[in-house]
Amino acid sequence: MVTWVGRTSGGLPGPRIVQAYIDWLINLSVAPGRQLEILEALIRRSADLVKAALLGSEPTDDRRFRGEGWQKRPYAWLVQAALHRDELARIATEPLPGMDAHNAELVRFYTQQLVDALSPANFALTNPEFVQATIAQRGKNLLRGARFAIGDAVRTITGTDPETAEQFKVGETLATTPGKVVYRNALMELIQYSPSTEDVHAEPILYVPAWIMKYYILDLSPSNSMIRWLVEQGHTVFAISWKNPGKEDSDLSMEDYRTLGVASAMEVIGDIMPERKVHAVGYCVGGTLLMIAAAVMARGGDNRLQSITLFAAQTDFTDAGELRLFIDEMTLYWLEQQMKRNGFLATKQMGGAFAALRAPDLLWQPMLRRYCLGEDNSGFDIMAWNADGTRMPCRMHSDYLRQLYLKNELAQGKYVAGGAAISIGDISAPLYIVGTTADHIAPWESVYKTRNLKKLGETMFCLTKGGHNAGIVSEPGRPRRSFVAGGWDETSAYQSPEVWQASAEPHEGSWWIHWQEWLVGRSSPERTSPPPMGAPDKGHVVLGDAPGTYVFQR
Repeated sequence: MVTWVGRTSGGLPGPRIVQAYIDWLINLSVAPGRQLEILEALIRRSADLVKAALLGSEPTDDRRFRGEGWQKRPYAWLVQAALHRDELARIATEPLPGMDAHNAELVRFYTQQLVDALSPANFALTNPEFVQATIAQRGKNLLRGARFAIGDAVRTITGTDPETAEQFKVGETLATTPGKVVYRNALMELIQYSPSTEDVHAEPILYVPAWIMKYYILDLSPSNSMIRWLVEQGHTVFAISWKNPGKEDSDLSMEDYRTLGVASAMEVIGDIMPERKVHAVGYCVGGTLLMIAAAVMARGGDNRLQSITLFAAQTDFTDAGELRLFIDEMTLYWLEQQMKRNGFLATKQMGGAFAALRAPDLLWQPMLRRYCLGEDNSGFDIMAWNADGTRMPCRMHSDYLRQLYLKNELAQGKYVAGGAAISIGDISAPLYIVGTTADHIAPWESVYKTRNLKKLGETMFCLTKGGHNAGIVSEPGRPRRSFVAGGWDETSAYQSPEVWQASAEPHEGSWWIHWQEWLVGRSSPERTSPPPMGAPDKGHVVLGDAPGTYVFQR
């Protein structure tokens, strides 16, 4: 029964939500002060609505209602009604004395989801933009929207590729940077990219992607591929491409991802480029895995890392954002019962949680624009990548959520890897951390907490505009881009995220250039001839062209 309900709810913890609302109702029933506050707000806002209906209302800066049509009646009144409802919901769901803190967060979050869903911007007849478009286009937008809806429904039922797959194809328009697969094991392929300069920087770069999605977020179209750009700057780049796990991989653990992933890649690179240290780069949970691997190496006196870079990656999960709402013992049990059936967590289950975090932007508005306004909003390479997820093995995902998110063992020095507990504080390699201002998966204030854990050597923190992905894929030349950056070492006094942000140096343009200059400043001064592709004498022969075979697994 648990498995069936979990599948039909998209993986969200239904019973946990009910439990939270029962807690809220019980505590609200014995809080006359809060009841009176809600009643007063209801009376006051009702009077405001009557006034707005008779005399009109002031424009709002809410970005959902910025269009000119929203300033006219009756839509202006609908805006005021929505804003008043939002305020009432906020007052009603503020934490109550005696209420469990996590339950209070759940009630606040899901109540906000409800009021967001009921916004007049999400309904065709109460959205002036839709009404105006329908009149101007004589209903042609509805015909286009119907075609989109039918096509999307057919693809969902038949399990065929999304519409973006027709325009963006891996190996043809995406992930096209030339390279070779020089190593493959049961969990990953290692890609070595072909040089495009006569000489190269001495130390190579190893990219460790998140295992939640395919690796090519950093090798999208040629115009915004970070990997291609790094190669053009004279860097030798290696990238891990994770296998898409199946039921047979259900028992793979986080330790397997460390040993078969990061550790194996480091060994192969050492065979191809002996006596050369490595600039290691980790993205999202790939960055968390990289820091675990680096801590194991530091504990053993292994100094093969020239530097470490983290893109939107967390090591302290105390304040890991709203994603923590989905993580407690009941929810983990819920997920584990679902995963036992197939041996993995499916991409659609992950997608439900991620979409819920930003439902107005990722769910309601895209649906309205596609199905009501008839706009084709699928023509972006990053959306094609976003639809190309990977599964997560049951054991690994459970361990990751329980040990890192729920128990926060890595930040506490209790996480066990390589047979013993590890500490981020043992890592002394220079560290460059990138956070993004609008990240709903890894909030930059949480990413910043790595400063508290890494006590040795220098660290540079960069805060760039954008979200979890768009802030990272921020190639030089893209307009309206800026960032702030500032560093410290073990002798520096602690600064809170807010104080650091206020004092950090502002920059216009792409942070890629700042980071690449930082890498060069921590590399050997001499450039060398490009290394061979693979190391046949060590058994690392070329197995095929990039992007390899694992990236095509469905």
